[in-house]
Amino acid sequence: MRGPHNIIRLIRTGATLERTGAMAVIMNAMDAPPLVRGALRFLAWPFQWLGLRGDPNMPPATRALTALGPAYIKFGQILSTRPDLVGDELATQMRILQDKLPPFDIDTAKASVEHELGQPVETMFDDFSPPVAAASIAQVHKATLRENGEAVAIKVLRPGIERAFRVDIDAFYFAANLIEFLSPAARRLRPTDVIAHFEGVVMGELDLRLEASSASEFAANTAGDEGFQLPAIKWDLSSRRVMTMEWADGVSLGDNAAIDAAGHDRVDLSNRVLQLFLSHALRDGYFHADMHQGNLKVAPNGNIIAYDFGIMGHIDEYTRRVYAEILYGFIKRDYRRVAEVHFEAGYVPADRDVDEFARALRAVGEPIFGMDASRISMGSLLSYLFEVTERFGMETRTELILLQRTMVVVEGVARSLNPQINIWQVARPVVEDYIRQSLGPRAIAQSFGRTAAVLSRFGPRLPQLVEAALIRASAPPPEPPRHRRRDLALWGAGGAVLGAGLLAACLAVL
Repeated sequence: MRGPHNIIRLIRTGATLERTGAMAVIMNAMDAPPLVRGALRFLAWPFQWLGLRGDPNMPPATRALTALGPAYIKFGQILSTRPDLVGDELATQMRILQDKLPPFDIDTAKASVEHELGQPVETMFDDFSPPVAAASIAQVHKATLRENGEAVAIKVLRPGIERAFRVDIDAFYFAANLIEFLSPAARRLRPTDVIAHFEGVVMGELDLRLEASSASEFAANTAGDEGFQLPAIKWDLSSRRVMTMEWADGVSLGDNAAIDAAGHDRVDLSNRVLQLFLSHALRDGYFHADMHQGNLKVAPNGNIIAYDFGIMGHIDEYTRRVYAEILYGFIKRDYRRVAEVHFEAGYVPADRDVDEFARALRAVGEPIFGMDASRISMGSLLSYLFEVTERFGMETRTELILLQRTMVVVEGVARSLNPQINIWQVARPVVEDYIRQSLGPRAIAQSFGRTAAVLSRFGPRLPQLVEAALIRASAPPPEPPRHRRRDLALWGAGGAVLGAGLLAACLAVL
């Protein structure tokens, strides 16, 4: 249920962060202003007795996030890729959230495999190992196929993980509804739509059949990418809660010492991981959206291996062109064109001034380009761009949320390999190539050809479609829904005041 009882979950979030000492650690690492730091701790301190204790052997931030559950662990995984935001020490601590969480026992895993695949483990696999990696949603075991001795990785969902995520998502929905109710200005950000978007992503990650399908499609798209490989899926040994794939030998992309010991070039790896992501997003419109170090390895031959395909991003062709033109405009420092693209795509209301918006974008881009290469950050650009577009009335684009988040994560991975990487210089050839391929004369001719093909298929129905569209346009608009206000009113004005204060504390640390 998405009712007001979910505020207890949000209270417990702040209480757990305070009780474990994570609140102070995170505030210090992110250099929060003294007023914000003091307010959050003041609100959370009286309730710390409600907080979860967690594992006292873990560092405070990791201890708090693992105690709070899988949704919060996902948050920590993102932070672990951003040492420029939270510092090297905290990022290193949180890196264990990627694939080194406490596992569940091997007997439970075997029972799940037998139940899902309908056969005893011994008839399918030899040498079924203890967990070799454990993340927020599933853990992985190594085994060999009984029929041919091939090494495989067996991914098994955690027991009860579906319900655990459901509890957190319900609390996030409640928070989004509360924000929209108490802050009309925040409705521009469409927080409920944002949560709905991520709910769809997470629910897809909890069905390993969908992950196997995503891996298959991703492999077909990237078959020709040099220096990149994916493990093949064993479809006959996969189901909703179990997925079997080829075993991928390699060094974790988060272990710089091991990468150096193996003789790999970290500068080349940092450039390649960023360019591969941009190529997949722009060329294919289908990209790995969880590209942290725990999901990437370096093979002995130097190839980057990606796995864990539970979160994949998709953007349509038109949005890819818009995104590429915005990036290219910033790379070329053509802020007028960046502004025009925002207006052409409908991202900024048409009644705003293009020239004024272009000047605001210049204020975003120029300070970044004036930085030393090691300080140029796509994350900073997105943060500044958000502030500017907010002032000009741009609504949150839910279709770009996953793309933007992954861009920030991939930048963090690349920078962890090579702190001196120049993000713009590395991105430029990929973006320029896409611009040539998608906006040149040949691309225009192909677009006209596809348009003509669609019109030819729907030609006989066009009169009816136009008539139906005109009827809909002339009909009076429906009344806006009122169920959110009615639901929220049930818990009274007193609860709203208390909830607002506690919610502000919790959301600021999420």
